[in-house]
Amino acid sequence: MLELTVCLDPGDGRPLYQQLYESLIQQIRDGRLRRGDRLPGKRSLAGQLAVAVNTVDTAYQMLVAEGYLEARPKSGFFVLEATDALPPRPAPAPAGEPAAPDPAPRFDLSTGAVDTNLFPFRTWGRIQKELLYAGSELLCHGHRQGDPDLRAALADYLRSYRGVACTPDQIVVGAGMEYLLGLLAQLLRGAAAAVENPGYDRPRTILENSGIPCRCVDIDGSGLDPAGLEESGASLCYVTPSHHFPTGVTMPVGRRAQLLRWAAGRPGRYILEDDYDAEFRFDMRPVPSLQGMAGPEGPVVYLCTFSKSLAPSIRIACMVLPRDLLEAYRRAFGSYSSTVSRFEQQTLRRFLEEGYFTRHLARMRLAYRQRMEALVRALEAAFPGVVLRGRHTGLHLLLSLPEGPGEAAMVEAARRAGVRLRGLSGYYMERVERCPENTVVLGYASLGDGEIPLLAEALAGAWGTGPVSG
Repeated sequence: MLELTVCLDPGDGRPLYQQLYESLIQQIRDGRLRRGDRLPGKRSLAGQLAVAVNTVDTAYQMLVAEGYLEARPKSGFFVLEATDALPPRPAPAPAGEPAAPDPAPRFDLSTGAVDTNLFPFRTWGRIQKELLYAGSELLCHGHRQGDPDLRAALADYLRSYRGVACTPDQIVVGAGMEYLLGLLAQLLRGAAAAVENPGYDRPRTILENSGIPCRCVDIDGSGLDPAGLEESGASLCYVTPSHHFPTGVTMPVGRRAQLLRWAAGRPGRYILEDDYDAEFRFDMRPVPSLQGMAGPEGPVVYLCTFSKSLAPSIRIACMVLPRDLLEAYRRAFGSYSSTVSRFEQQTLRRFLEEGYFTRHLARMRLAYRQRMEALVRALEAAFPGVVLRGRHTGLHLLLSLPEGPGEAAMVEAARRAGVRLRGLSGYYMERVERCPENTVVLGYASLGDGEIPLLAEALAGAWGTGPVSG
């Protein structure tokens, strides 16, 4: 029987049995106690340590339960497993000094931002509070595609404002566009997808991560090129026809008809229509959806999100499936629970049904239009001859300086001046040589009204046109 060397400290803060347990584990791990070693009896060790027998018994029983010791009747406690044979964990490789993060920019012109001050805090909060106190029903599971009354409200809204032709049962509600696109990709596995070049790179990443190879098809002044689409050999086509990202092109009806003819030309072809920010059109009523042209049985999957019209953190998006894909969806994912809280679903439902969303959008359009116009005036004053595109729709502009120093130099000079922005070439996944020169993307949604003159002044200093007059 061994003599153990154990030191217990009543002032340690841990229970004495915990200290004994940890001490014995350490001795087993470092090889001082080996397989087959017999430990002192409970009373003997309790007397040696001047503690209660229960203290020793508790520590021993914990070690037995975890497989470190074996209790043999009338014989005592024996080390069951020596772990000194386990290789020590390798020391981590020495790391260099971590790179210092860039300081927060004075002006963030990234395209994913929104003005959170425009969020309808009071109305949204009041509706949620009323729902919270209305009863316990919303604590239970809802419909797996989303609450039926929310889907009915979404179908009414999409029909009235986006020209979408669908019934509520065709709608699937999910926690964000990425989630829904990932499910859709699993239904369409085995196909190849054509994506817009330039374009938004996240959908391409989601599709490829889901096993769908993507082929880049160039856009022109009317959107995705149908000839390039046909040549790609793809059977899926991911497009942003109402407001192409990032160029701002709106696909005319003739080009939309060409895409629909392509989809109808062979079984199994589908168009994935991303309608990410069509609510923000400033010169006229939003363009009706491509899905509406195709009809409820047509080969178009319509996707939309509330991340820009409400807030990015309110993870509510929806997709409208044609009937054949709806049946496939239910077979594959019919047992999946909805990923959106029922409280959020019902808040949005009331927000739509009671007219708050329409009024909220009107307020946002006015605020963003005024901000865009102020930014355009400031930039045109700062840069004579500047070319600004994308004024009619969305929440970003393309800025081109005909005599600029080059896109990379513009982005770097802006960064040094405290302005975060991205060059247009960053959205070209292939054939970047087609990118217009000296062009950057300016997202203006999160700018405060008082910041616009200061931003123009910072860019003027960065790009060498001097101080802004007036």
